[in-house]
Amino acid sequence: MAKGITRERIVAAALDLLNDKGMDALTVRALASRLGVGAPALYWHVRNKQELLDEMSTFVMRRVIQALSEIDPGAGWRDAMAAYARVLRSEYLKHRDGARIFSGTRFSDPSVVTAKDPWLESLTGAGFSLAEADDAIDLITAFVVGFVIEEQERNRPRDDDPERYSLEGRDEWLGEGADLVKAAGHLRDDGDQRFERQLGVVLDGLAARLR
Repeated sequence: MAKGITRERIVAAALDLLNDKGMDALTVRALASRLGVGAPALYWHVRNKQELLDEMSTFVMRRVIQALSEIDPGAGWRDAMAAYARVLRSEYLKHRDGARIFSGTRFSDPSVVTAKDPWLESLTGAGFSLAEADDAIDLITAFVVGFVIEEQERNRPRDDDPERYSLEGRDEWLGEGADLVKAAGHLRDDGDQRFERQLGVVLDGLAARLR
């Protein structure tokens, strides 16, 4: 085993590599090069890229749990779920392709999984069935992951195609007609305002299950 190589160092280096090069460039070989070791040294700790992503998503989720621990435990279910969504988005946005590393991963720390228990307790206490409570957490998570993937993709610098998301270029491409589609495009408000509005729609849908 290479001296000084720990899972903590590996994850930190992997997040740095992710920020510098993006998800597609995140490989075990590239990570080993960044750490100044041979790839076999990393296989003592992570067997493949998927296990590396598992460790990275676990690290991010630990920070989410820590942030949520500072929120008033007396908050109602809606405020708690909104806080979870905002914290999760904030943590993803700290890293390039941050939401992409989460998709399809499996947490490597049992305490991260069991931290879900109080959330389920809060939701079931508010009147949701256990299945509905679990669905609620999954829906909020899926919404945030999808929103941030799109958000980060749209905000990524594109030196090769700087006009990719030009509304004027899109209007010209659409041609005559489609006035509502064009108008809706110009109403687009990426970022916090759009996130909060769409999060509200998701929470309203969950609240309707209690009526």
